[in-house]
Parts: sequence; structure tokens; C-alpha cells
Amino acid sequence: MAPSSSRKTADFKVVNFKVVDFKTEVLRLLKTKNVNADPSVLEIPPTPEMGDFAFPCFDLAKPFKKAPHLIARDLAEQLKPSAPIEKVAASGPYLNFFIDKTVMIQQILQQIHQQNEDYGLHPATQKVVVMEYPSPNTNKPLHLGHVRNILIGSSVSHLFKQAGHKVVQVNLNNDRGIHICKSMLAYQKWGGKELPEDKGIKSDHFVGKYYVLFSEKLKEYPELEQEAQQMLVQWEQGDKEVRKVWKLMNAWAYGGFEDTYEKLGVFFDKYYYESNFYDLAKKIVEQGIKKGVFEKDPDGSLFIDFTNDPDEHLRHLGKKIVLRGDGTSIYITQDLHLAKQKYDDYKFDQSVIVTATEQNHHFQILFAILKKLGYVWADKQHHLSYGMVYLPHGKMKSREGTVVDADDLIENMQDLAKVEIRKRHPDLSEVALQKRAHMIGLGALKFFILKVDHQRDIHFNPEESISFEGETGPYVQYAHARICSILKKYGKKPLANVNYRLLKHEDEIDLAKLLGRFPELVLDGAKHYKPSLIAHYLIQVAQQFSKFYTNCQVLIDDHAVQEARILLCSCTKFVLANGLKLLGIEAPEEM
Repeated sequence: MAPSSSRKTADFKVVNFKVVDFKTEVLRLLKTKNVNADPSVLEIPPTPEMGDFAFPCFDLAKPFKKAPHLIARDLAEQLKPSAPIEKVAASGPYLNFFIDKTVMIQQILQQIHQQNEDYGLHPATQKVVVMEYPSPNTNKPLHLGHVRNILIGSSVSHLFKQAGHKVVQVNLNNDRGIHICKSMLAYQKWGGKELPEDKGIKSDHFVGKYYVLFSEKLKEYPELEQEAQQMLVQWEQGDKEVRKVWKLMNAWAYGGFEDTYEKLGVFFDKYYYESNFYDLAKKIVEQGIKKGVFEKDPDGSLFIDFTNDPDEHLRHLGKKIVLRGDGTSIYITQDLHLAKQKYDDYKFDQSVIVTATEQNHHFQILFAILKKLGYVWADKQHHLSYGMVYLPHGKMKSREGTVVDADDLIENMQDLAKVEIRKRHPDLSEVALQKRAHMIGLGALKFFILKVDHQRDIHFNPEESISFEGETGPYVQYAHARICSILKKYGKKPLANVNYRLLKHEDEIDLAKLLGRFPELVLDGAKHYKPSLIAHYLIQVAQQFSKFYTNCQVLIDDHAVQEARILLCSCTKFVLANGLKLLGIEAPEEM
């Protein structure tokens, strides 16, 4: 059975609140001297000694007819700061602003304490974002490369939701084509009536076994390539026997995929199937012929040629076949229809497609064709591409049967987590061990992958990723669990009406300021499609908390100081948990 829909990702509540924004105060002060600036130009100085915000004066050089450092000096002398701004000072071409630390800490911690798990969630917008991922082929199980796709797609979806947008997560099943026919042909020839349950093999792995077998047999029987191509033609002609095998093997693939998605905590709002619209896509091609967008080759194939395009920026795209001479479709054909179908279904403001960088050229062509066909929403598409995943033995190739399957990887990560947990808790029950291993193992995998900028390649190291030290998921999870332990020992509910002036140690101030950056970082992460920003931020928070906890004892006899520090701990816990949730990672209370 092909899945028609699946459970949705964990809902992010939509709330409205007043965001504490000290940048507004800085901009208001600048405006008193006729300096109008956008909040985005304000920077965070490299050290606390240089203030809380820095305004670069480079762009003022021309209108002010002065060197930037002289402008900064003059403005520092002329500006008259008022609460919450304490001081303004020039530092070269920058104008540095110092915020009243007590006011800043109080507003940040009170906001977090009030909003708890909603901290970082922005007011609802009317923007609709369609996220398409991981778009697997139904001839093999999901592998490590798919895992990166899934984790990026899911996390960016969370970021868009947290930024206030409505997000629809869709998944295209590439369930027809020559690659599918290769698995089918191998099963027809050498599978007999073998079933996955007979062999005790997960159903999608069973399908993948025959894809690998095809590659092996092809070396011995080269004619298999032509037979697979003929099977594709038969499929498109509706051959009953071919369609029967196709439905059977696709059902096995879907069942296996769903199990893997569930393990990763990812669910989709809608599934699309290439087989449902490959023929409809031909109508778009026919319309393109009438508009003069496509041309016909002597062999009957249809193509578009950008070589001499009026737009010189498109000429590098060259010539692209959109329909084969025998009438069969290719990827670009289906993608033309899918793009239109998604807009018809959701009237999106933005459509994001997550695939590897190897498909950059494909999507450049697709978007260019959509514009030439006259679709007004063509510019609302974005290809979110990511780099390759490498292992010690090199790049993964599924046809060789040497791929690291997602299921095996998940199991391996949980096994590694069990070893680490047993070292620390040898008497832990098996049930508790399994639960923690699931959280920590998956957390390690997700964090390791998402902390790397999506455009960069990854050299995945399972052992390194599971470490409880360094820039890892378990390190951040441990910081959260550590705070839970402190709060449990405290035994009371943290209060908001504490004496904020008692939080005066530099490590307390730096931690609170860092917590205050979370809401803006959510917007940056969504704007740039970068979960890596959140991952690196969480490492900073965990490291700064460790520094604070080392230098500022929390559970002490001075109740006023203790209450203030407990509140700081509680707020840190919420930021860590909220940030991990954006990465699809659970925040354990015990490690």
C-alpha cells in the first residue's frame, strides 16, 4: 500500500508576544542624529568589553563627507544615551553601544521564564512555505545521504515554523523509471516468489537487494540494460504483468521507508507520486511547444536550448532534452508538473526543494524553463542543495551494495550510545538503557550532520559524533540533563521576581546575553536555510553554561543569589531544549 498521508511533525504553537529588542533602542538613539539604519547592520562586538552592539560607520562616509572613524568619534560625543543604553563609545570606524546589564538580564530572563517552550517562536505570518524532501527512489532503502537530506529538510521546516510561517512538508516518491525497472527485472528473473517476510528482511532492503543484483548480473548479461528499458516502455503502456510487479515492490519500499521516517521522527503532510503525473507533465511540454519554448530533434525528442539565449546568464545551461524520442518522460518532465501541482495545491509564497549539489544544474534548468513558460510563481522556488557524505572508504554508491543504510546507521548509533551509557550507569535497567540510547544515539547523528553547513561535504565519524565532550549532540544534551539535575535538587519552582542585580559575575552576564540572542538566531536560520547556526549556537550556550557553573556555585546558603542563579539555569534549560527541538533532537533529563 502506498502511503496517502502520514503523521505530521510535532506542532509548534503559534503565539503572539512583544519581543525584547534592544536594537530598537540603539536605532532610536541613532535617529536623533539623523542616522537611519536597518537592525540588520548592527553587529555583536567580538568581546564584551567592546559593548553589546556595534554600528559600522562605513556607509555614512559619503553622505557625511568624512572618514568612518571620524564619524564614529563625532557621533559618540554627540549622542546622549538614556535607559536602557548606558554608554556610547567609538572604536575605530565602529560606534559601540553599552546596555544596562541589569535591565538587559532582567528583560531576557523574564521573557524566557514567561514563554518557556515558546521562547524563540515568532508571531504568525501569512507566508506559506512548501518543503519538498527527501524524494527517494523506490528501488532501494534510504541511506546516509538520504539521512542528511531528511534532517536538513525537517530542521529547516522547524525553523520556518518557528519564524511564524505555515509550513507544508511534502515528499515525492520517484516510483517509476529505468532505475525502478532494474529492481523489477532482477526480481522477475531471479526472485521467484520470494517475499521479504520469508527471508526476515526489512521490505525496502529486500527491494534494494535486487537493485544490487541487477548491477552484478549486468556484468555477465549486458543485454539486461535493453531489457530494463523495454520494461519501462511496457510500464508506460500499462502492461498488466509489469504493473503487478511494480505495485508489489513499491508497496515493500513504502513500508520500509515509513519505518525509517518514524525512527528519525519525521512525518509528512502529503505524498506525491511520479507515476500519478508523469503523463500529465507531457501536456506542459505540449504547451511549451506552442509557446516556442521547446523544439523537436530529428529523432523525435523534445528539447530546450539555452546556448544562444537572450539572457547571457542562462547560456551556460546548454541544451536539455525534456521528452525522449520514444515518448517516455525524464526527471525534468515530472518536475515541471510537480512544481505546478504544488502551487495549485498550496498557493505557496516559497517552494523549497532539498537535494544534493549534484542536481544544481538540473534545478537551474527547471526554474529557467518555468519562467519561460510564463508561471508568475517561478521566482518563488529555491533549491536547497547539500554536499556529499563521505565515509573512510569514500563516496557512497548504492548500486555497488556498499552503501551505509539509514536503518543500519541508526542501530549502530544506538549501540554506540549504549556503550557510553553503560560506562556511566552500569546498573541501569534495560528499558531505561534503550530509551536513553535512542535519544542520545539519534541526537548524536542528527547534531553531527546538522552542525555542518549544508553546502559543505561531510566526513561522517560515528565514534566522534557520540562523544560526550567536544562539539557534539551528547555534549549539548548533557548540559540540559545537568541543569535538570540541579533544578531537581533545588526542589522548588524557579521564580521570576528575583534580585537581578545579584547576577553580576561576567559568566552570568555573558550567559544571559547569549540566551537573549536565540529569537533573532531563529530568524537568521530560517532566512539562510541553516540549521548549522542553531547547532553552533547551542554549543556556545552549553560551553558558557559550563563556565558559569564552574565559577558560580548555584545551590548555596545565600537564598537571594541562589534564586537568581536558579532562574538563570532554568532559562538556559529552555533555550537548550527549544534549540534541540529545532534540530529534531530530544532533550533528556538524565544521561
